Amino acid sequence: MEDLCNSSMRFFSDQHLCFADIIPPSEVRARIEVAVLNFLRILTSPAPAISDLPLILVQEKRVTQRELFYKLLCDSPDYFTSQLQVNRTIQDVVALLRCSRFSLGIMASSRGLVAGRLLLQEPNEEVVDCSACGSSGHAISGDLNLLEKLILKTDARYIIVVEKHAIFQRLAEDRIFNQIPSILITAKGYPDIATRFLLHRLSRAFPDLPILALVDWNPAGLAILCTFKFGSIGMGLEAYRYACNVKWLGLRGNDLQLIPEQSMVPLKQRDLQIATSLMSSEFLQENYREELAVMVQLGQRVEIEALYFHGYGYLGKYIAKKIVQANYI
Repeated sequence: MEDLCNSSMRFFSDQHLCFADIIPPSEVRARIEVAVLNFLRILTSPAPAISDLPLILVQEKRVTQRELFYKLLCDSPDYFTSQLQVNRTIQDVVALLRCSRFSLGIMASSRGLVAGRLLLQEPNEEVVDCSACGSSGHAISGDLNLLEKLILKTDARYIIVVEKHAIFQRLAEDRIFNQIPSILITAKGYPDIATRFLLHRLSRAFPDLPILALVDWNPAGLAILCTFKFGSIGMGLEAYRYACNVKWLGLRGNDLQLIPEQSMVPLKQRDLQIATSLMSSEFLQENYREELAVMVQLGQRVEIEALYFHGYGYLGKYIAKKIVQANYI
């Protein structure tokens, strides 16, 4: 407890906040108690520096951020009136206590699916063969503790992250993972925490497998790729737990020659806003900036479905060709 007290004296110093631990409930409670004692110590000092950092009360049952919002909306309507307020407060507590939101009893909601050459097994449960789940794939659990404990086996050579649910279904239905030994994973758009956590878990379990992203050629597609690759700002100290080395397979600017002009769509205002935000990021690597600049200069966006111009079976051929061109084999 003494070591905990000493380390907790640094809770209000940002320079020491470098990561968020996954810790048991007993230690979370201890950190809360120490944080409150520190607050009282600061409050009673001759020159108090009162933090306006709001705290939330988390019950022992696991809840999603959405469920927590509605609970707080009923219990504390004067303090919590929007989901954004709750999300920011959770991140404040993560920074204050230096523990993950999962340790606080907050569970991830998941939209993600996985398919292909992957065997999953929960402790003391039957093995799930993700190649036998059909085009719907296997639903990714929102229980991060369960995802961490999964026993994983694969003979795949690649992990392919697919932006869109419809494209994921097409690839799973075509069983592309038999043509290209691979694991398919999708978050059905912007990646949720559980899907990102599973991808990170796969990257740790199989560090030699390249992770390749198939996204639309537009600012939103690049933003989705970057979220998988670098994490999101909103995750703060936890970001590194949900990031991995994702490579941009396609669509890329050099693929425009494959796309009929009538399949290109003008960029919307939202696209330009996302592009501006990405350009301001210090993490965006130079070749990504160049691609983004071409999108903005042309004022056009292209979706993966445009490749169906060459037939519904072309998508697998496209992926295989891109893998060869990228020297992954």
